Amino acid sequence: MKKSFMSTLLAGLVLGGVSLASVSVATAAEEPRRPQCIAPAQPGGGFDLTCRLAQEGLKAAGQLKEAMRIVYMPGGIGAVAYNHVVAQKPADGSSIVAFSGGSLLNLAQGKFGKYGADDVRWLAAVGTDYGVAVVRDDAPYKDLKELMAAFKADPSKIVLGAGGTVGSQDWMKAALTAKAADVDYKKMRFVAFEGGGEAITALRGGHIQAYMGDAAEAFTMLEGGAPIRVLAVFNDERLPGKLSSVPTAKEQGFDINWPIIRGFYVGPKVSDEQYDWWVEAFKKTQESPEFAALQAKQGLFPFNKTGSELDAYVKERVKAYTELANSFGLIKK
Repeated sequence: MKKSFMSTLLAGLVLGGVSLASVSVATAAEEPRRPQCIAPAQPGGGFDLTCRLAQEGLKAAGQLKEAMRIVYMPGGIGAVAYNHVVAQKPADGSSIVAFSGGSLLNLAQGKFGKYGADDVRWLAAVGTDYGVAVVRDDAPYKDLKELMAAFKADPSKIVLGAGGTVGSQDWMKAALTAKAADVDYKKMRFVAFEGGGEAITALRGGHIQAYMGDAAEAFTMLEGGAPIRVLAVFNDERLPGKLSSVPTAKEQGFDINWPIIRGFYVGPKVSDEQYDWWVEAFKKTQESPEFAALQAKQGLFPFNKTGSELDAYVKERVKAYTELANSFGLIKK
């Protein structure tokens, strides 16, 4: 009986000193079947936009031939999706899950239950936003120093507002602002709104004096002619484009830095081959000329990290957020 071609090939490889195990490892993973992006929120929010960026970017760069669908799984700023993937779909290499800086902040505060930052495989970051301090365009504060001086003189007269409850990203930005002004964060007057839109309405109505928002959001409002003034960007460097004239908080003497990263992770038991396929797909997508335009379209600034580089960044941020949350008494012992 004649040997099959495959048997002959494998025999030759073994005789030639190549193990079958190495052949298996060297086999590249194929494109995932029925790829999907899990957005841990209702349609229309930041997680949805993050998934759409992956959906459009991977397709435009020719990395996905099959259309990626978006699945919505709201709850706990990512907690429900995190627990679902780790506990029920740990080896699903077809699903990527969107996360944000808010997700990392909640992880740091133990709001994802028994799971921590080591329980998933961090895949790719596809952009970032930054915190900003916003006032009405007719406010008496021309820069952050003037706002801080008024805040320190009488904290009760400066009401800060944002879209988020105590411990959220927006609350953190307000608390850091208070701290930078040498004001006890427990004495700051903070009003939580359902979202940025409500906070801006309150600002324009004079119900709050300052809004701790996001740069992309402020950019969109300025483009739409909103009567606002951006006093500072919470980043180490000035931002490009429309907001390039806005000084950083650091330039004005206040050490406030708040990046708002957006990216993806996969389950903890996804194979190395499948994980590496996604890493390479995102690397190639981020290098494509179409991707920068898609980032700008979603109001995000460049922040492209993948694989081990992102993993190290996430672990560092979670550690920093844990220390920060502890300093504000947000983590129960």
